[in-house]
Amino acid sequence: MEGIRYMKSYEIIDTEEHRSVGILLYYEKKKDFIIELQENLNEWTAPLLFTNLVKKGIYTVPRDLSFLWIKERIIPSGRQNISSILKNHKMDAYDEMKFLELSKAKCSQDNLCIKKVDKLPIYVVDRARKHVVDCVPCADHKIICFFEDGAVKKVDLQDIESATGVDKVLRNESLYQSCQVGTGGHCITFDDFIDVPACLLYDEGMTIPLSKDDFISFARNNLLDTTESCAVLECSRQNISYMVKRGQLEEVKVNVKGNLYQKGDILRNMW
Repeated sequence: MEGIRYMKSYEIIDTEEHRSVGILLYYEKKKDFIIELQENLNEWTAPLLFTNLVKKGIYTVPRDLSFLWIKERIIPSGRQNISSILKNHKMDAYDEMKFLELSKAKCSQDNLCIKKVDKLPIYVVDRARKHVVDCVPCADHKIICFFEDGAVKKVDLQDIESATGVDKVLRNESLYQSCQVGTGGHCITFDDFIDVPACLLYDEGMTIPLSKDDFISFARNNLLDTTESCAVLECSRQNISYMVKRGQLEEVKVNVKGNLYQKGDILRNMW
């Protein structure tokens, strides 16, 4: 799985019950946290912050709530003597993950701690198969999503309007057009602050009987840059510009320079 290669993983352990609660994933480049909970948890055994999610059968904790769990277990950045603390730990800047590793995520409010692991459990790997690898915003607030397991689905945002923040996306076209794959493929995100979980997109989307390779083949065989267009039409760039102004040609993307790459592949190198 592409996203899995770019992060650190830690098991969350209940030291009193001697059992695993879940896995904490940390994406170093984006400094994003995602928690994957065990599915055998219930509202009594899950960490207090996540009981409402578990009641709904949601076991992948969104990055904002995961980060809140982290913040509850480390020294706050606004602490009065934070400069001295950083100096004592030979840290050049405040780093949530370093403080979490130093404390092993121990907290006086519960019996949880973390332990670094090199291999992800099967349930985390299985969930990753439904992660988003690419997405394309289309007309009428419908988004085509490409998933890790090869599925391609069209999602109508109006069908999932109850999801947090989606109503704002539906009312703001520029916000809608900012759609891209979120860190690790756990979600799609709008302007990097409104996240829609991959599992919701997978369950609610309408399957399209095409593969991602079909879309790539279409782009490879049907998109031409200005130089290629001039060669096919045996005309100058000025002629191309004239045809655009007259509506004879439609510009798919303006100011394309150099090679073209898949946006999803570019984003994965940022995680």
